[in-house]
Amino acid sequence: MQDERERRHFSMLRSFAAADFLTLANASCGMAAIFCCLRYAETQQPVLIWVAFGLFPLALIFDILDGWVARWRRRHSALGADLDSLADIVSFGVAPAVLGYTLGMTGILDGAVLTFFVICGIARLARFNVTASQMTGDQRVKYFEGAPVPTSVLVVLVLVVAYMTGNVHEELWGGTLHVGPWRLHPLVLIYGVSGSAMISATLRFPRP
Repeated sequence: MQDERERRHFSMLRSFAAADFLTLANASCGMAAIFCCLRYAETQQPVLIWVAFGLFPLALIFDILDGWVARWRRRHSALGADLDSLADIVSFGVAPAVLGYTLGMTGILDGAVLTFFVICGIARLARFNVTASQMTGDQRVKYFEGAPVPTSVLVVLVLVVAYMTGNVHEELWGGTLHVGPWRLHPLVLIYGVSGSAMISATLRFPRP
């Protein structure tokens, strides 16, 4: 009886495919990057922000590997697609937005752009999941509509260069604009461009 309860307790984990654990590793990298950013904001220890930077390419590697492993083993769990989307929005949506805020994009209008970026990522993933679930066989989705959410690593790369050159916090490229009582750092607009590319109906990328 006890063995049966233990099997029931771990039933969800037992249903995971190997690729799902890579997906969870992706999400773990995103959460760790967020924690590093929050700790950096409190202590200003450079090592923390460098660890955060390093976790983004690691998350991308896990994101690529989970798809490769799923295709190689020809095994997908029922939760696989949703797990992948949820992990991506943490690692390539929320975490990059937190990074931007941590490095100085703290104005009210900055926050609006960062929120727009995350919402675009959520919408992009939801649209693809719905489209993919409705098409099978010869109708299987052969391309990504809109830039994949992991392309936000390009935004992170820009921030890496900004940090290396000392152009963060009060020294952000483009300075600060005042729109009425609100502040806007023009550099935050790279998030707006990235988010807009995600929800574009004209940009198409071949699906691997």
